[in-house]
Formats: sequence, structure tokens, C-alpha cells
Amino acid sequence: MKGNLVIGQSGGPTMVINQSLVGLVKEALKHEEFQGIYGAENGIVGILEERFIDLRQESDNTLEKVAFTPSSALGTCRHKPTEGDCKKVFEVFEKHSVKYFFYIGGNDSADTCHIVNEIAKKEGYELRIFHIPKTIDNDLPLNDFCPGYPSAAKYVAESFIGNDLDNRALPGVKIDVVMGRHAGWLTAAAALARQKEDDGPHLIYLPETPLSVTDFVRDIDNVYEQHGRCLVAVSEGITNANGKSIGEMLTSKKDSHGNVQLSGSGALGDMLVNYVEMHSKHKNMRVRTDTLGYAQRSFPGTQSEVDSKVAYMVGKEAILYALKGDIDGSIAISRLSKEGNDPVFETDLVELKEVAQKTRTVPKKFISESGNNVTWSFIEYARPLVGELPVKGYLEKTRVYR
Repeated sequence: MKGNLVIGQSGGPTMVINQSLVGLVKEALKHEEFQGIYGAENGIVGILEERFIDLRQESDNTLEKVAFTPSSALGTCRHKPTEGDCKKVFEVFEKHSVKYFFYIGGNDSADTCHIVNEIAKKEGYELRIFHIPKTIDNDLPLNDFCPGYPSAAKYVAESFIGNDLDNRALPGVKIDVVMGRHAGWLTAAAALARQKEDDGPHLIYLPETPLSVTDFVRDIDNVYEQHGRCLVAVSEGITNANGKSIGEMLTSKKDSHGNVQLSGSGALGDMLVNYVEMHSKHKNMRVRTDTLGYAQRSFPGTQSEVDSKVAYMVGKEAILYALKGDIDGSIAISRLSKEGNDPVFETDLVELKEVAQKTRTVPKKFISESGNNVTWSFIEYARPLVGELPVKGYLEKTRVYR
């Protein structure tokens, strides 16, 4: 089937989302079935407003540079399309003879693809739609990992290496808040920072395990008594003993998808610091907090090699799936080799409805029984994805007495 092709990017930017874009474009250029190759500016919003750029006009040199540049080259959006919007998308595609649509994003983007696909089927319009996985949250079902996660996890791990060194030099309690609304994959990656037995983070709290603030203070006190300091990793989506999001109780601001905006605010960290200071039995303890914030998504220089390669691969293979017939779906990533530091991956095509609006949380086997740490199984899962990290050096500190 010959026709025009449209690519869009949606949701939060990542360090490798442009690898998927360039993988799509470079593979599409090889096949005559794709006549026009267009990029929609700002995702679904750009489609609704008919703002397209001609990706055939971009040079190989430009595409290569874009591939290794973080953030979304086409621009992105967080617009949740109504059914009316999706019908308008279909009308725009029909107007511009678009027969292929590739949308790079998370589960909300997969839902958009699913809705547009169902409308096209009802209208009898042959439109091949493919969702390309992307999210630093690593929470798309049926995927070993989501492109964007390994690089963001590397950023988190390196941040905690630095924060642990800082906390070691000037002891006290440090609470760092990491992105992750419903799934704690990114916060769990802080564990990769550990290189010595007493390295932080000493405590890790994920949304999957309800947190009692009383237990939180007790855990910190216990670590502080043992090491004279404590570094803590906390997911922004942690819940209390009643299963309510602690962060959501501190703010009411919501995005277009109805999600409370947890990122970009230090409210959760400040609240936890205040509670620790009031209830810890170590009254003179130095307590500080940082929120890692949006830098986790698109920080230059921390791209994971595995992440870059697989992100490019899913873009390229989405084109190859599109050439196989009247099919649609979401590209899913599987790990063939389960051991070692050089994993091999392959892709499969799964139904859009299997990914749309669904969340893959951190499994119990990756969370310690105490609920304040991760297991070695998680380290074995994540370390090959992230790759090499900086190695810390320590003085022997041979004391001289006179």
C-alpha cells in the first residue's frame, strides 16, 4: 500500500526518543511505499492543526546529530484527545492521503493510537497505526524495558553516586525525590550507585509499597545510628498506609490527562524533611532534600548505549512491520539473553489495547521484604541496561600519631 507517512512524539521527552524518530525515517527512506514522510509538530496537537514538516528534506548529517540529541526534535504534547479529536485526526489523515501513522510515546499515546485505529476501521479507511514505546517510567506492559528508561536510570544512579559522596563528606540525612508516579523503576535505579558496603542510598522507597511515615523515621534513625549518616531515595509517587499518594495530598494541580503534577515541586521532600526533624530521636541531625526533577529526562552525556541502540531498533522495525500487511500494533521489546552485561533484544508486535492505559509496576521479586530496598534480582535486571558508571576512589586514611 502506497501512501504518506506521519510520525509524532508524545509525552515527556527522553534522552533517546530521537533515536526512534531517526530509525523510523532512515528505514522509511529505503521503501517506495512511503511517498511523503512527515513529522507532526507537537504530537497529536500538530496533527489537529495540520502542522507538518517534510522529513525527506533533512540531510543524513542532520539526522545523525538529531539521533544523539536528547528531548523531542519534533516537539511533544500532553494533550489527551477526545473522541472528537481522534475523528478530526482521521479526517486530516484522509485529507493528506496518510496511510501510515507512527506515534512514539507511553501508554496514553498507545491509547490515542487505539482510538484512532478503531475509528478508521469503522469508516473502512485503511490506516496502519503503530505505537513506538517510550517512557522513562519503564511502565509499559509486555516490554523488558522501555526506551528512555536506561538513560534516565543512569542519570539517577550517577546523581546518587555524587550525593553519596557529598553525604559522606558532610554527614547528615539526605532525602532525594525521584520521578515515578505509579511505578518505582526509576527510583529503584538509585541502588546502582552502591559500590561499597556502606554506600548510599541506604533506603529506597517505591510506590509499590505503602509507606508509614513512622516507619520512615525509624528506618532513618536506625541507619543513622549505624553509619552516622543516611541517604534516602524516595519516589514522587509514594503512598501512605491507606494507599493514598502522599504527593497528591500536597498539590491539586493537574495535567490534561487528569494526573496530579508531582514533578517540578519540592513539596514532598520538604514535608518529609520537616517530619523527620520533628520526630527523629537525633534532634541535632542535619536533614536536607533535593528533587531530581526534569533533568532526569533529557540530560546530555548520560545516554545508555543499550538504550540508544534499542530505541533506534524499535523505530526501524516498526517500518518493517508496517510493510507486512494490513496490521497495527505496539512494538514490544524482549530480552533474549538473561545473563551478562551485553544483553540481546528482539521485538514483537502486540495489540494496541494490550498497552493502552495500562501500567507495569515493579514486581515483588525486585523489592525487599522490608519494603525499604531493592533485591539483587533488580540489580541483575538493571545493570546491563544502564552500562558502566563512574568508579569512586577512597583514601586509605592511614593515621599518623605523634
